[in-house]
Amino acid sequence: MFSKIYNTELKISYNPVDDFNRYAFDISAEYNQSVEEGLDIEEHKALFEAVQNMPNGEEKTKMSDVIFELVMNSKIREDYKYNEPNELDEIKALRKHYEFEAQMPDKETLRKKLLGAWTGRAVGCLLGKPLEGIRSDELITFLKETNNFPMHRYVLSTDITDETLKKYKFSFENKPYGDIVDGMPIDDDTNYVVLSQKIVEEYGRSFESANVAKAWLKYQSIYSYFTAERIAYINFINCIEPPASAMYKNVCREWIGAQIRGDYFGYICPGKPEESAKMAYTDARISHVKNGVYGEMFVSAMISCAAVTEDIEAIIFGGLAQIPHTSRLYEAVMKIYEKYKSGASIEECFEYIHSQYDEHTSHGWCHVISNAMIVVAGLLYGEGDFGKSICIAVNMAFDTDCNGATVGSILGMRGGIDCIDDCWKKPVNNKIHTSIFGVGTVGIEKAVEKTMEHIEN
Repeated sequence: MFSKIYNTELKISYNPVDDFNRYAFDISAEYNQSVEEGLDIEEHKALFEAVQNMPNGEEKTKMSDVIFELVMNSKIREDYKYNEPNELDEIKALRKHYEFEAQMPDKETLRKKLLGAWTGRAVGCLLGKPLEGIRSDELITFLKETNNFPMHRYVLSTDITDETLKKYKFSFENKPYGDIVDGMPIDDDTNYVVLSQKIVEEYGRSFESANVAKAWLKYQSIYSYFTAERIAYINFINCIEPPASAMYKNVCREWIGAQIRGDYFGYICPGKPEESAKMAYTDARISHVKNGVYGEMFVSAMISCAAVTEDIEAIIFGGLAQIPHTSRLYEAVMKIYEKYKSGASIEECFEYIHSQYDEHTSHGWCHVISNAMIVVAGLLYGEGDFGKSICIAVNMAFDTDCNGATVGSILGMRGGIDCIDDCWKKPVNNKIHTSIFGVGTVGIEKAVEKTMEHIEN
């Protein structure tokens, strides 16, 4: 038919535009992910390795389809010690109750807290953004050479010399340094907060997962999404609806992506962590499962708690109270808390996190649990000091901009805009640049006013 119309033979060439979102690209991550989920697949390890080592092409894609079917049909090992459901009712049944003394702020104080949260997220993100992707060996060396270790300020363009560009494997070129930006540059970490506001504006506080999927397709291109989010986006296009969109050929299903999306739901639910966690669950399940979902619920609930208490431990446990205490995420956060309470140094905590997850693999570097541990370490060891806390989060490497943003958001909500020194606020300049269609640049103060409306309505 095609040859008759176009007078040419239709030829299909196998040349994927982007390996990044292809299931076959990282079969080793699928193996690690499946083992951590407790799937009984270890006897097939050699098959995973063989397919991973195949050259990219149609044959590898076909073999990866076989592996996907294998994973989907595998059962949980009998000796697996965790219980990690995906359904909200089952998640709620496994929560560990926690109460703390809460004080609802008056309207003007709440407005300052929201301004702090929005600004804090942008500041923490900007601190880590020029360093996103660097590994700790180069990060620590670089910070020491620029008299910024332990980290206590933004990385500046003046820190980068010709020698720096030649010395490091990490590329320091064309980064948004703190002394050359005008507002928070476009970044997925801040895009999601603005996009969540759009979703609530259009669909209300009772939005559904399908609404989130529709908004993603409507308001941003595929290149605004990464890892699990990009895979989910492709699944939406192929008519795979939530929650199947989170599982279909998604090796990133427990990575950090959902954890960076929950802030706005905490903003509009001050003192209501269960309500914020439910919204976060609805959002997360379009792209993530299990601990990937719990990560967003945890962060959203912590922000909700931070609106009504200054107690760092209460904020953390208030967040944990919304996820299964039988999960790996809960256990990992408790390990960091126990180390802090036992007197372990920040250096010892750093070494522990790096011993649990390998930052040199995509799975370890981008996993929700490795980065959640860093967020909690930043909160605990920062002891309520905004600048110290975001610097700890970035200083620990892994996903630097995500973790800086999350810690900044929580502490900005806790202490309000006055807890953020001018040296941090100045580069952000009350502006968040986005890649959201029809939105562009957002004024933070204006975003806060809309947030206040969503709290009251």
